[in-house]
Amino acid sequence: MKILYCASDQTVPGTTGGSVHVAAVADGLAALGHDVHVLITPGGELPASNPQWISMPPPLGLKQFRWTLTGRVRRLAGRLQPDVIMERYYNFGGEGIAVAAERRAVAVLEVNAPVIDYPGSSKGTLDRMLIVEPMRRRRERICAQADVIVTPEPSILPAVTSPAKILRLEWGADTEQFRPDASGPVPFERPAQTVAVFAGAFRSWHGAIHLVQAIRELRARGRADVGAVLIGDGPELQACRAAAAGLESVVFTGAVPHAIMPACLAACDVGVAPFDLDAHRALSLAFYWSPLKIFEYMSAGLPVIAPAIARIPTIVEHGREGLLYDPAFPGSLAAAIEALASPHHRLPLAHAARQRAVRDYSWAAHCMALAQAMEAARR
Repeated sequence: MKILYCASDQTVPGTTGGSVHVAAVADGLAALGHDVHVLITPGGELPASNPQWISMPPPLGLKQFRWTLTGRVRRLAGRLQPDVIMERYYNFGGEGIAVAAERRAVAVLEVNAPVIDYPGSSKGTLDRMLIVEPMRRRRERICAQADVIVTPEPSILPAVTSPAKILRLEWGADTEQFRPDASGPVPFERPAQTVAVFAGAFRSWHGAIHLVQAIRELRARGRADVGAVLIGDGPELQACRAAAAGLESVVFTGAVPHAIMPACLAACDVGVAPFDLDAHRALSLAFYWSPLKIFEYMSAGLPVIAPAIARIPTIVEHGREGLLYDPAFPGSLAAAIEALASPHHRLPLAHAARQRAVRDYSWAAHCMALAQAMEAARR
């Protein structure tokens, strides 16, 4: 198949989950033999190979203007004659799906953020003030025009969406690169005998500060043998640094290239994903993420520590691939980290996590399922 992939608001290569997702899906579909052309905002040098990377950033670099690229996408599709046009959903997108409808190409919509408004949404309130709710109508039209909708959480789609077109699919990890034996230089020295790692965006709902607080609790109990490495950047980084003041066993690396993440994770012992649903009002709809960090932790052979909320218990089995804690219970995160400071307890979980990642959470498996859905829609 010839596939045109519209993800112009994503920077590739990049360090965010969206950037990694777009690059992995494009590479995975190309590895299956498909002719893949990807619209992105370039974040560095890109290889001149399949997939074909096409620079098409939104005007002025503003994602809110992504929809204005419709004419350019239409002209490009006229030259390429794609069988499938796939679009990564964004509130101000829709250009790929619109062009697919015009050309009678298979329209595939990736949905990783809510299409519907959460209760109390300022965007929803503004839309209702416009009487005819143009933004809601536009989003629903995009979903109606799609032949296949790929999402980890169907509840974030409009209620009128036909279940027959929904492909429920988690994200994944590069299980060939993320391995327990991955090696290479890393931007930190191990700060303690047992190292818990957080890797990702420092946004309030990612809960990185909870890991820092847990290490402080353990230190207060005399557990100087347990430390943490926090990898990434974002608006909560300074608050996390302030919370870690005086804790020499907590290390911050800042953002690092995704290419060295396998070695970074392999240099640690436990992967922590302390999501905080109360810190992000949109999550009142559902836990709609497909948590990239968890899949990469598992692929790297790290047992996972995460809250026992929403879909997470279906992704990580408590007591088998990691430990799930109750975030409402004070000290539960620290207790889980302390439990996995024991190699006797940790290593069987690490082995099971790696096995589960290879079996269920590889990008190769994700792309195979995606390609099969495309082929079915073509038929």
